[in-house]
This record gives sequence, C-alpha cells and structure tokens, in this order.
Amino acid sequence: MLKGYTYRLHPTPAQAEFFIKTIGCARFIYNKLLEDRIAIREEAKTGIVTRRKPATPASYKPLFPFLAEADSLALANAKLNLDTAFAKFFAGTGGFPTFKSRRRSRASYTTNNQHGTIRIESRKVRLPKVGFVRFTQHRQFEGVIRSATVSMTKTGKFFVSILVNQDEEKWIPAKNKVGIDLGLEHFAVMTNDEMVSEKIGNPRFLRQSEAKVKKAQRALSRKKIGSKNREKAKLLLAKKHEKIANQRKDFLHKLSRRIVDENQVIVVETLTSKDMMKNHKVAKSIGDVSWYEFVRQLEYKCTFYGRTLIKADPWYASTQICSSCGVKGEKKTMDVREWTCVCGAHHDRDINASINLLMLAD
Repeated sequence: MLKGYTYRLHPTPAQAEFFIKTIGCARFIYNKLLEDRIAIREEAKTGIVTRRKPATPASYKPLFPFLAEADSLALANAKLNLDTAFAKFFAGTGGFPTFKSRRRSRASYTTNNQHGTIRIESRKVRLPKVGFVRFTQHRQFEGVIRSATVSMTKTGKFFVSILVNQDEEKWIPAKNKVGIDLGLEHFAVMTNDEMVSEKIGNPRFLRQSEAKVKKAQRALSRKKIGSKNREKAKLLLAKKHEKIANQRKDFLHKLSRRIVDENQVIVVETLTSKDMMKNHKVAKSIGDVSWYEFVRQLEYKCTFYGRTLIKADPWYASTQICSSCGVKGEKKTMDVREWTCVCGAHHDRDINASINLLMLAD
C-alpha cells in the first residue's frame, strides 16, 4: 500500500535556491515537451508525414545548459506527468494538457529514491543533489521510500511529501454505520444505526476572515507594480489565504478521521459542486465548504483502514423521501427546513436525508 507523509522543510538559503531552480526547470521542461507534442499534432493535422519521436528532457540539456543544475529525476518525472495527462485526455477522463504558469501552477517537483538517495537520518531528510535538509518529522512511518515531492507555498514555505510503500495497517473493525448529509447551514448531519443524529456546524473559514482578506487585497491594489512594497503586500495576502486553507484542511482531516475511526460503513451523498456553483448567490459558500475534498479524504482513509464507503447516486432524492413510510413527496425549496409527510411523520429536512442515506447501507 502506498501512503504519503508530508513534512515541513527548513532548508538553508542555498538549498532553498536549489529547490526554486529545480521547480522552475521541471515546469520549463513540462512546457517545452508539451509545445513539442502540440507541434507534432499540428503537423499530423496538416498532412505532413513525420516519424520523429517526441523530445525528451535529455535532448534539451545541450540547448539549455541551466537544466544541468537541476535534479535529472525531477525532469524525468515532469515528462511522466505530461504522459499521464495525455493518457487521461485520450481516455476521455481529462481535458487537453495546458501549459504550467509560474504564478498559478503548484510549485513542486518529484524525485525518485534510487539506491537509497532518499533517506532520513538525525532529523534530516536526504534528497538527491541537495543533500541533507532539516525537517520537522511529526509522524514516524515504516516502509520503503518510493519518491519525494518537494513543494513551495506562496508564502515561501517548503514541504516534502514522502511516498512510502508499507504493509496494510491493522485496524480493529468498527461495527457502526452512518449516513452523512452534506449542506451549507450545517456542514454535515450524521445519523448512525442507533438513530442518533448529530449536526456538525459549518465553520465558514472564508466568511470569518473575509474582511481581513479584502483589506489585504485593497492594500495590494494600491501598491505600484514592481515595487518592494507590492511584494510585501502580496506576501501578506498570501498568508491570509494560507491560514484559511490550513484551517479548512485541519477541520476536514479531523472530522473525516473521526468518522472513519467510529464507523465500518459510511454512506455519503454525492454533490456536484461545479454545477451548484453556477448559482452566484451560493457559489462562495459552496467553494468555502469543500465537499469534494471531504469526500476525497473519506475515500482514501476508508481504503487505508478497511472501511466501506458508499457514495449515493447524485439523483437520489434523500431530502424528498419520507424515512418513515418511503413515500417520495414534492420537491422542497431550500427555505423549507421541516416538513410533515402524508403519513403524519414530522421531519427535520437534514436529519431525514441522513436517515435515508443510512438505509442505503443495508
């Protein structure tokens, strides 16, 4: 089983400079290889018969000597990432690959563990071509290191994600089942097989910090382009967004781990956030709540710990069906929080939906 562990790096100025250069070289190679693949496709469309193969990172090194300063495995992995992107495109599971932007794309590169080039010793992690780098190892792990991905945040912090091949974790099986209804007023409403319901409040991290973010954005807009003050204002804004992202990530990880620890079967509704965000009145709230990331975390944690995750069909009318008699009533608008069925049962909208989702576990 492959599992990733992410740690904070504390590089020296020279090591930080190497990371930045390697990240830039990996992005450069990705874009050059994509440009070459697009040129071959265009030649084929115009009827030009060509048998030349797509370029490789090694073919660009004589033309761009600065590539020799970077980790060669990082350049090779950039090509593999492009090959994967094209494979998804041809399989119909992804769009056509796009060029990576220095400002908008994730700043990272991946290197492989060849003959022990990646290892941990004395609170330091060894990475190819850069040597030992201090890092904060807050979690221990056992297994064989496969690769490491070094990333840099907008605020200049460095992290390393170590991919480890390890045995399946032994986990005491839980007997409980739970149905989870996701929403905006409450982040989640959960009902277990003992018919005990719990409402998890929506933390609304973006809404809470919205005034501070707007203030930082206004300050940035007033600074002269290219000035040092503008760079300072940009860093301050990035810190605001980073704090919100970290708060959201912490909340989602703790809640998803708690659910996986307590339940053997988990049923969650499937929400199409992309379509729902077309409504500009709730788009910001939906983006802030991060349903997709929550379900993604549940999915991989269930795989790790031997749980069963059931994702309900997007068209399953969990809100409209009476959990007592099973009769599907008329469609209810969002302002209807409670309703009474023809059978006489009175329902809380969200609790009723979570009970219907729980029934799918049987």
